[in-house]
Amino acid sequence: MEQTLQQIQSLLVNAGGKILLALAVWIVGRFVISKITGSLNKLPSVRKMDETVRSFLNSFVKILLNIILVISIVSILGVPMTSVIAVLASAGVTIGMALQGALGNLAGGIMLLIFRPFNVGEYISAAGAAGTVREITLLYTILTTPDGRKVTIPNGSLMNANVENFSSEDVRRVDLKFTCDRCEDFRKVQEIAMAAMEANEKVLKDLAPFVSLGGATNEALEFDVRPYCKSGDYWAVYYGVIQDVSEALGKAGIKSPKVRIVQESE
Repeated sequence: MEQTLQQIQSLLVNAGGKILLALAVWIVGRFVISKITGSLNKLPSVRKMDETVRSFLNSFVKILLNIILVISIVSILGVPMTSVIAVLASAGVTIGMALQGALGNLAGGIMLLIFRPFNVGEYISAAGAAGTVREITLLYTILTTPDGRKVTIPNGSLMNANVENFSSEDVRRVDLKFTCDRCEDFRKVQEIAMAAMEANEKVLKDLAPFVSLGGATNEALEFDVRPYCKSGDYWAVYYGVIQDVSEALGKAGIKSPKVRIVQESE
């Protein structure tokens, strides 16, 4: 009986020592991983990388180091790796089905990195969401909406969706429609709208703004108003032109000047 108790005590001490060692390795390992990933971003070669690639690399290294840490802890606990491999092999089909979505997202993340339909900091609309790209990880892309919401989209969904990138080009066109009373002189309305746009400092002059009669009804004339601007000035020009043209038409005595929004991109 005494010999049995000694054996049990010895087993508990041995197991407790392994558990404490594994716990210590986990704490130290997590600390080291955070330091490595932090130092990785400070390397000159990494800092020269595009922010999208840097974010993706950081995510990949973090996952890889955590896998190595888990394997080390399993080894410390005395679990034979051959047994672990055998269990994983026997459960391969189940694990594969469970990870099907994750693997699809991983493949999507790799494809996003290769084809680069968008980069961090750009404004996109895809998979039913729109916002500024904040981060691209191995599995998900994180957007921030203009009203401050965080949207997480699986990379697999992004690769199978139409992606509209509003920041990729340096120049954008603002599309607006103005209407006025049918009895007005359409040439006069065109001249007033054109002068109002040309007076706006953010409207590009090398790409001339466009004003044309686009349609008419029994009550109204409809004009297409299309100034060009730098991508970063889109909203300033959008609201500025609405205000400038509306005020100019009103001061000129144009009857019933109205604006109809035809495009709201972001």
